[in-house]
Amino acid sequence: MTTATDIERMARALELGATVRASAPPNPWVGCVIEAADGTVVEGATQPAGGPHAEAQALSSGVDVRGGTAWVTLEPCAHEGRTPPCAAALVAAGVARVVVALEDPDPRVAGRGIASLREAGIIVEVGIGADAASALLAPYLVHRRTGRPYVVLKVAASLDGRIAAPDGSSQWITGLAARADGHALRAESDVVVVGAGTVRADDPSLTVRDAPAPRGDPIRVVLGAAPPDAKVHPCLERSGDLGALLDELGAAGHLQVLVEGGARVAHAFHASGLVDRYVLYLAPLLFGGDDALGVFRGDGAPSIDAAWRGRIRSVTPVGDDLRIDLEPQGGG
Repeated sequence: MTTATDIERMARALELGATVRASAPPNPWVGCVIEAADGTVVEGATQPAGGPHAEAQALSSGVDVRGGTAWVTLEPCAHEGRTPPCAAALVAAGVARVVVALEDPDPRVAGRGIASLREAGIIVEVGIGADAASALLAPYLVHRRTGRPYVVLKVAASLDGRIAAPDGSSQWITGLAARADGHALRAESDVVVVGAGTVRADDPSLTVRDAPAPRGDPIRVVLGAAPPDAKVHPCLERSGDLGALLDELGAAGHLQVLVEGGARVAHAFHASGLVDRYVLYLAPLLFGGDDALGVFRGDGAPSIDAAWRGRIRSVTPVGDDLRIDLEPQGGG
């Protein structure tokens, strides 16, 4: 039976997982709260690759948790990887109950962790906080279920839907706070993708400068050929089918790809149905005409009935701008 304590502790575990969003990949960014029988609470979150997972981090406090309850945002692993299995660690610690938000779709886990806990006589409840955990762990879940990375399309635009003036100038549409937020999004991503046209026009470095980047800069992919002296080097240069590119990046273990444009690249990913989340930064700016460059460049929907409709997940003020997170209907 779900209790108020379950909801509170799982919410805290989700907060802990969110704090390591940029540092934990390629592992999932998991949070764990354990309450001992005497009421003592210990916490943990997944450490950088090769370090303890959330459960082991919480248990490392040395507190006697026998007879206690653990709340964890993802099923404890049951396989030996770079670290020992977390399910076995919880069994050895003597916890009596484990509350799990989500079953792990990784085929090496996929219910085995939960089964091993139950076989050891531990009460396991699954599903508390599942929606929030699914949203938080979406890139990991998509990668494990499809083999492809989670694709985020980021756009900075005016309120009338334009990303550049008629002369091509676009720096800067949004303010400092929105740009820093965009850099935090880069830090969470394994790969950033732009078109060769954007490289030639803006010569971006695509590094993380205005936010913490515990894993360093993302891998940079240019669709087409980058000039030899472009700041984006070193980069991968790719052309052809975007699905094949995502297959390649997913096979390399990359969980999230950030597409930063320009308009033709944005259209190519959108029209192919490859975007998992749209992040739109809208500035209080109006170009006031139809000659400025739109967000997408290419053929659009021929009728209102054929227009793409999504679901707005959040609208967040960022400085003077707005961040709108949008996803396909049925996503998340």
